[in-house]
Amino acid sequence: MKLFDRVLNPREIRRRLGLNQEQFWTQIGVTQSGGSRYESGRNMPRPVQHLLRLVHVEQIDIAKVRKEDFEVVDYLKSHDSELFKSLKKQAKAAKKG
Repeated sequence: MKLFDRVLNPREIRRRLGLNQEQFWTQIGVTQSGGSRYESGRNMPRPVQHLLRLVHVEQIDIAKVRKEDFEVVDYLKSHDSELFKSLKKQAKAAKKG
């Protein structure tokens, strides 16, 4: 079962990764106490949900992502969508193999 097969359950994701609350939450800029509240059922803001998914589910190192990366993606999507789709497919295949 993938970590993201169903609705994000931060406590379950954290436990599967073997991290304590401080290790898990500080990676996305949330305090341990704030993360504890989210794990206890408090509504998590959408930006935090997105960061949690990117960092802990998709395993993206957000420290390496730059504005220029998004600009290139946006350009490819709007000006050469076939190339974008092809590159996306190749990247996915390379990740699997």
